[in-house]
Amino acid sequence: MEEVNGGALLIKLICCVKNSDWGIIGRESTVARLYYRNARIGIDQDHPYAEFWMGTHESGPSYVRGGEGGGKVTLKEWIERNPSVLGDTVLKKWGTDFPFLFKVLSVAKALSIQAHPDKDLATSLHKEQPSVYKDDNHKPEMALALTQFEALCGFVSLEEFKVTVRTTPEIVEVVGNAKAEQVLNLHQHDGKEEIRLLLQSVFTDIMTVRKDVIAEVLSKLISRLNFEGQARHLTDKEKLILQLEKQYPDDVGVLSAYLLNYVKLNPGEALYLGSNEPHAYLYGESVECMANSDNVIRAGLTPKNRDVEILCSMLTYKQGFPEILKGTVVNPYTMRYQPPFDEFEVDRCILPQNSTTVFPSIPGPSIFLVVRGEGTMTTSSDEVVAEGDVLFASANTSITVATLSGLHLYRAGVSSRLFELHK
Repeated sequence: MEEVNGGALLIKLICCVKNSDWGIIGRESTVARLYYRNARIGIDQDHPYAEFWMGTHESGPSYVRGGEGGGKVTLKEWIERNPSVLGDTVLKKWGTDFPFLFKVLSVAKALSIQAHPDKDLATSLHKEQPSVYKDDNHKPEMALALTQFEALCGFVSLEEFKVTVRTTPEIVEVVGNAKAEQVLNLHQHDGKEEIRLLLQSVFTDIMTVRKDVIAEVLSKLISRLNFEGQARHLTDKEKLILQLEKQYPDDVGVLSAYLLNYVKLNPGEALYLGSNEPHAYLYGESVECMANSDNVIRAGLTPKNRDVEILCSMLTYKQGFPEILKGTVVNPYTMRYQPPFDEFEVDRCILPQNSTTVFPSIPGPSIFLVVRGEGTMTTSSDEVVAEGDVLFASANTSITVATLSGLHLYRAGVSSRLFELHK
């Protein structure tokens, strides 16, 4: 790809796959199907396909299709040679560091209970442990459901916290009777800080319990739930606990899941997560967008490296059910999902047969992903697109999208709120 001097530009990308063991196996995975179409590489029917990465992050870089050296020019390298494609506002705020990372997730079993550090903590962790925390950037993120999608996210409300302690003797066994009584005696008027500190204390007690103790406690918990399940309907959370224990036996994350909100998204609904908020994706497929970072601090439901002390100390301990984004209408075919972060927003465009829509020119870059169908994307010329195609659009590019058969398209771009502020 030759260097450019401003003007509208649309280029195809070759993208990267991750085969984490929590991914969906073989062709059942949307990630696998997109990767097969995009990179023109066969699918291994016995392997999990977990993540499809689109962007400039060094852990999974995208390449310019047809670039110099047979496609070996990364998008990051190409942007650094052609910084004008980002637009003045993005260049002024982030330089040539591409501000967001776009993904598709295919989740067969729970990811780790984790959180992403804020900017200050990310900077210090990267400085202290660069081999573990490879980025000095924060990582707010959003998951937009492609299928039914389940997650743990944020801490339960005060009332649910009290009910959980009252009805789960295994938690009382870990934290002790005195602390359990403190929880049961809490009231909303006790003050946010008092409630926050007690929640932090209970969560930390659970996360730091000895392995032999948690194994014994979980054994009692699973036996009790299986027994009670014969006489009553278990709650959704209790059913989830049984499922998590099968996936991660003797893992402290199974017990701590009681303290987190169990969220179920329908296709077209989105969940966003700020820094220092606990979460774990559980099941389903989604489009995900985040600030350009791969920093993860894990503490449960994982065989990977854990940093329990940092996680327990960094969390906000904010309580209550998270906001679910339904999207706002951009045009008859397009919904926009705009979390409160500068780095990104996502558009979901579903075009029926024989239809056309326009993505107007904006002052920043975009990445487009075709999830289903085929059609054309037109700037100064027509680009035929189909399932698995990923395209980078430069700033100030107006794109007309048309289809005869139907097309499902997603666009990630810098938050349009940022451009409104700089008008």
